[in-house]
Amino acid sequence: MTAADGVGERGPGGATAADPAPEISVLVPVLDEAATVGILAERVAAVLGAAGRSFEIVFVDDGSRDGTAEEVKAARRRDPQVRLVRLRRNFGKAAALSAGFDHCRGRLLVTMDGDLQDDPDEIPRFLQTLEEQDLDLVSGWKRRRLDPAGKRYPSLLFNWVTRHLAQVPIHDFNCGFKAYRREVLAEVAVYGELHRYIPVLASRRGFRVGEIEVRHHPRRHGVSKYGWDRLYKGLLDLITVLFITKYTRRPLHLFGLIGLASFAGGCLINLYLAFLWLRGEALSNRPLLLLGVLLMLVGIQVLTTGLLGEMLTHKQFRRTDSYSVREVDG
Repeated sequence: MTAADGVGERGPGGATAADPAPEISVLVPVLDEAATVGILAERVAAVLGAAGRSFEIVFVDDGSRDGTAEEVKAARRRDPQVRLVRLRRNFGKAAALSAGFDHCRGRLLVTMDGDLQDDPDEIPRFLQTLEEQDLDLVSGWKRRRLDPAGKRYPSLLFNWVTRHLAQVPIHDFNCGFKAYRREVLAEVAVYGELHRYIPVLASRRGFRVGEIEVRHHPRRHGVSKYGWDRLYKGLLDLITVLFITKYTRRPLHLFGLIGLASFAGGCLINLYLAFLWLRGEALSNRPLLLLGVLLMLVGIQVLTTGLLGEMLTHKQFRRTDSYSVREVDG
């Protein structure tokens, strides 16, 4: 990997003294999209060039095996505003986005997919909404999604569940077409499969999140990289997000509720059995006795887990983790 590929020696955010940071970074994570990256680079450059704004287009190659990296290098030879970040192997979309966030230099960032289903002509609308409505994050909503039913209906269910549990009014958490201010990405950690929950994580930090409808085009090249396994992974990730956004700094509030409920249920059962025993009834053949004792033991264990979590939180607490500053004047 060389500087000619767009990933030479740079400082934080990828800037150099001789190469000033652009205003806008368009970040495109790709996996086996050799047929589309050149076309996408040309279309994005045409849109932002017409808008008269400085920009860069950063492709993150997440371990492609079809010549995607070579196509990006060819696009860079035609347009030096195209850059390549090439990962050593396939690490997943969240890791590719994280690598891109670290190498992008723009004050504003736009993320989009590399399969030409996202329309580059929408980028100015994202930036306009971000700036005119004073938002920190704008997410795309593919209201008329041109995908097979096997992808649309599970996605509708996933988004409905996420919207109501996370209490963030976004219709399409899976949409990779988004615009951000850099401050959001400085405070939101993306790992595992949490990239689809960036609006939730940002909202919990107090950032202002909005949404716009976007056009969606059918896939004409390659195949989707996602299967049915993303549903159960998405559910597990949602549980993770709800936990880390609500209970990271107060784990006992979650474990304590579960533990107290279990312990109280066990106590009630055993009190009932004790009343029966005082009336002379035998308890040795009652499975309810085992259930009552089990619930009490489980309650104690869960409460203990919560207390241990509180101890770890206290020891590892960093003051800046508990707030996010929007502005300081004076």
